[in-house]
Amino acid sequence: MSRARNRIAGLISVFGELLITAGLVLGLFVVYSLWWTNVLADRAADQEGAKVRDQWADQSPGALDTKGGLGFLHVPAFGGDEILVKKGTGTDVLNNGVAGYYTDPVKSALPQDKQGNFTLAAHRDGHGAKFHNIHKLKNGDPIVFETKDTWYVYKVYKTLPETTKYNVNVLQQIPEESGKKTPGRYITLTTCTPMYTSDYRYIVWGELARAEKVDAQRTPPAELR
Repeated sequence: MSRARNRIAGLISVFGELLITAGLVLGLFVVYSLWWTNVLADRAADQEGAKVRDQWADQSPGALDTKGGLGFLHVPAFGGDEILVKKGTGTDVLNNGVAGYYTDPVKSALPQDKQGNFTLAAHRDGHGAKFHNIHKLKNGDPIVFETKDTWYVYKVYKTLPETTKYNVNVLQQIPEESGKKTPGRYITLTTCTPMYTSDYRYIVWGELARAEKVDAQRTPPAELR
């Protein structure tokens, strides 16, 4: 009987050690997913952003090459870091610590367009987590988009804390789900929710308040000072 008990105790001990090992492996994976991918993505985004600014400095007036990035998103509620915006919302784009504008399933308008909805996506956790603090945006908060020649200042007017990932209506050029019924110049931020999941989407809508030309010193608008 004692041998059987010892054998059972040994098996329990081995099983416990396996659980501890599995827990450590899982913990390391979480660290990799939520910290190390941020480090790598931020490093890549900083390098790409620096290239875009160098291109802007070297280009003649009016010329613009958007292959490296369309411009930079500034959201004071997010903490002050600029976010490079590139074309597309696939993981090949967003995993590099940037935001991307939609080309599918609904094509995004661009800020310089006379009307339409500038629709953006970014990760909320891992890979730079550029929209991690999207829940901090409130009505009236500024969202500023910087291009080579223009500052576009939007003001938040509506948030949708949770909707299905298949809800493409939030991306429409007239975002009726936000309450708008007529064409305008809108911006839409989208990301996953709840945190650490991708089950649903969190949506923030803004409307263009004004556009300011960039001066020689690239003086930011009042909302960013």
